[in-house]
Parts: sequence; structure tokens; C-alpha cells
Amino acid sequence: MITPGRISGAAVRTYLLERSRVVQVSESERNYHCFYQLCASEQAAVKYKLAHPRNFNYLNQSHTYELQGVRDADEYLKTRRAMDIVGICFSDQVAIFRTVAAILHLGNIEFSPGKDFDSSAVKDEKSNFHLQMASDLLMVDGSLLFSTLCYRTIKTPEGNIIKAVDSCAAVVGRDTLAKTLYARLFDWLVDNINKSIGQDMESRAQIGVLDIYGFESFRYNSFEQLCINFANEKLQQHFNKHVFKMEQEEYKTEEINWSYIEFVDNQDILDLIEKKPIGIVSLLDEACMLGKSTHETFAMKLFQNFRAHPRLEKPKLSKTDFCLSHFAGKACPVSQSFLWCTKLIYFWTRTEIT
Repeated sequence: MITPGRISGAAVRTYLLERSRVVQVSESERNYHCFYQLCASEQAAVKYKLAHPRNFNYLNQSHTYELQGVRDADEYLKTRRAMDIVGICFSDQVAIFRTVAAILHLGNIEFSPGKDFDSSAVKDEKSNFHLQMASDLLMVDGSLLFSTLCYRTIKTPEGNIIKAVDSCAAVVGRDTLAKTLYARLFDWLVDNINKSIGQDMESRAQIGVLDIYGFESFRYNSFEQLCINFANEKLQQHFNKHVFKMEQEEYKTEEINWSYIEFVDNQDILDLIEKKPIGIVSLLDEACMLGKSTHETFAMKLFQNFRAHPRLEKPKLSKTDFCLSHFAGKACPVSQSFLWCTKLIYFWTRTEIT
């Protein structure tokens, strides 16, 4: 006799947040809905010095601002109501939307070359306004925020070295900060929702639902797109292994009469990306450790090691770009920004450079 069960709790787990969407939106798509809701919120929009989405760099890339049949002002009120229901207090709600507004202002900070070699400066008064608004909303000192974006600190055995970065690197740092703020806010929201809905730790059975397979291919693809697509490749291999490989081996062992199902095995691109000692990730790690590495030297090593690999393609009109043929389609990262991003991650996650 089967005893009927009941749902005793639930929990949300973040597998992979699409952080790149915060700063880069494809044509005909919108950014995350909360940005448009806040811009349409009237009182809050006035308070946080927001305007129509077309005025913000993180929202106007696709020229798509509205959804048919959806009023963002109404959706904003529904979002606030949902926060009330899950127990997020008023002060925390204010902090949430203050952070969302700060991200929009961050995206409007532009940089120009500074007076010194390879340095940067805030471009104009308009950018200065957005810098001050972002710092006020985040409750940090404006000069400290400027230093964070336009300088980096390298820790060495002899002491700290403060080095200016050029305007391109400052933009990368700005976008990285915006993505990190959004991701940390998202994680905080998930934790609070889990506290509200509750999870039965004594439950002997669980049902898991995986919402993923968000393959990405933009006009310009960064290291983050590689990570997202790599995660999808790993999930595809997991699916192949359990649905095709193991299941059909079981049929063969039990001598079940069945028609063999053909499928494309994506193990080769997983090896291309992650295999040690030579793979894309290993080559990137090596390029980060060598201070003189450039996108040209990285691309040269990549094609020297994988010239004949069927999943790697070199565009005819570029010496440094490369394309990866994933199971879901082709993505062409630009190796200059690709290497810049990984170098920033390297320097921000290592406490000591020798």
C-alpha cells in the first residue's frame, strides 16, 4: 500500500545567475524587470533620480522598453506586495530598490583617458552626477568609489602597489561591480525567501526541478559567457550520460530489443575548455600569471595548441578572435575583453602576487 505524501517545505537554490544581462542586453530583449519597474514607480523614481529607461546605458542597448500588455508601474506595486508577503520589511525593501537604482547610475558613469599614461578620469559633469548618485545610494564615499574603479591595488611581498588603469579597464571594472552588486542582492533575496517558505530538513524524499539550459551568444562574448555555456555543456553531458549512454548500456546488458538512439556527444568541447594541463582555462590561468601576456599572445597559444580542433574556429578577418561551437550553437568571444576580464578576476581573487 502506498502512503500518500504531502509537501512539507521548499527551498530555492541558485545554480547560475545570468549576471551578464545586467550590463549587456541583446536586441529585442529587456534587462531584468526590476529596473523597468523602478523607473516607472513615480515616487521612488523621483527619489532616486531615475527617468525613462532610454536614459540608462544598461537599459537602452536593445531599444526595447515595454512589454505588450504589461504596465511596469503596476508590476512594481505587485513586487512590493510580494515582498510584504514573504516577510521582507519596509526598510529592507527600500535598501533593495536603492541598490537597484545605484546599479543604473553606475552604468552611466563614463570614463576618458587621464592625464597620466594608462590612467582614466570621469568623463564629464553628467558622469560625475551619476558617480555621486551611485555612491550616495550605496552609502559609500564618492572618492573611494572613483578610486575603486580607476585604480587597482596589487599586493606584493614588498608591500602594496597602487596602479592606475586605463579607461577601457575602468569600464570593465564598473560593469563587474554592477554585476556583483546585482548577484549579491539576488542571493540575499533567495536566502530571505527560503526563510519565509521554510524547508523540512527531516524530509526523507525530495523533488528537484532544474531550470537551466540558458545558452548565451551575444555580439561580443566575454569570459562570463564562456562560463555560462560551459555549465550548460556540463549539464548536457550529464543528460547524455544518464539518458543515452547508461540507459542504452542497461538495455544491452539485459538484452532488450531496441533501436539505438543516435546523439551528439559533447565530451570533446568539455575537454577543449577544461582538460589539464592544456585547455582554454589552463591557458587563461597561465596568461593571467604572466604579466606581459596580451590578447594576441593568448590567441596565438590557443591556436598553436588547438589548430585542428573541430570545435574551435578562427575568423578570417581577425587575428585574436575565436569561435566555439557549442551543442546549442556557435559563440564568438572577443579575446581582448576576454583576457581583460579574467585578469581582473585573477588580481581581485589573489591576495599576493609574487
